[in-house]
Amino acid sequence: MSDPRLVIVGSIGIDHIETPTEKRPNLLGGSVSYACAAASFHHPPGMVGVVGSDFPEEFLELYRSFDVDLQGLQHAEGQTFSWTGVYAENMDNRETLETVLGVFESFEPTLPESYKSAPFVFLGNMHPGLQLHVLDQISAPKFVLADTMDLWINITRDDLEKVIQRVDMLTLNESEARLLTGTQHLIDAATSLLDLGPDHVLIKKGENGSMLFGKEGTYIQPAVPLANVTDPTGAGDSFAGALMGYLTQQDRCDHAAIRRAMVNGSVVASFGVEAFSLEGLQGLTQEQIQTRTDNLLAMMRVED
Repeated sequence: MSDPRLVIVGSIGIDHIETPTEKRPNLLGGSVSYACAAASFHHPPGMVGVVGSDFPEEFLELYRSFDVDLQGLQHAEGQTFSWTGVYAENMDNRETLETVLGVFESFEPTLPESYKSAPFVFLGNMHPGLQLHVLDQISAPKFVLADTMDLWINITRDDLEKVIQRVDMLTLNESEARLLTGTQHLIDAATSLLDLGPDHVLIKKGENGSMLFGKEGTYIQPAVPLANVTDPTGAGDSFAGALMGYLTQQDRCDHAAIRRAMVNGSVVASFGVEAFSLEGLQGLTQEQIQTRTDNLLAMMRVED
C-alpha cells in the first residue's frame, strides 16, 4: 500500500492481562494495534509507533494480516512498551500492576513522506508534545481525531490545549472531561471543550456507549449489549479506529457521517472485547459486522 489516507499514531505494547477467569501474558496491545486493526475493516491504515528488539515477528505478521501499512513502524534496541493489569469482577474497573515504557520513553513519531499528505489522522493517547510533533508534519489534514487521558491533563495541560485547538475532534472519557473542564455536568463540559476549538467532542462512557457534541447538536450512541466480555482492553481504541476507518472510506466527516461511523465503531469494538487482544477481530467478516450493525440499529429504532 502506498500513500495511506489514514494514519494512526500512538503506542504499541506487549500486555500481560488477568481477568476474573483467565490470565494471559505476552499479548499484542497498545493503542495503535487496536485502532489499526479496527480501521482495516473499512480502510487500510498507516501505522506510526515504535517497538523494541524483543517484539515478536508473529505480531508483525498479524499487522500484515490486517493489511496495515508498516512504513511508519520504528524499530529500536531495547524493550517494547509493556503493561500489566488486573480486571475486577465487573470487568470495568482495573488495576495497573506494572508499566514499562521501554523504547516508547524516547519515541519520536517521524512520519514517512507518503504519510504526510494523509487526509485522515488519529492521534492515539500519548504525550501532547508528541501529538503536536505529528501535527507539524501533516500538510493539510481533512479530519484529525485526538485521544487523551487524565495523566496529560494533570501534568501537561498547556500542550494538551494546543492540541485541542488544532484538531477536528477530541475524544476522552467522562472523568477526563470533568477533570479537564472543572465541571461535573457533561453538557457543560462538552461546551467548554468545544470552545477550545474542535468541531466535535466525543465523550466515551464505556459499556454505556458514547456521546457526540457539536454545533449540529448532540448524539447518543449506545454500546452493543453483550452477554460475555472477555477482555475490555483497547475497546476505546478499537471504537476510534473503526470510526476513523469508516470516515476515511466514505471520504466524509460531516455530522451525519460521524454518527454512522460511531455505529460502526460500537459494532467493531464489541467483537474485540469478546476475546483477548486482537483475537476477536481476527477472521471477522464484513457479513458479521453488517449483521451486528443491523441488529444494533433495530434496537435503536423507535416505531409508532
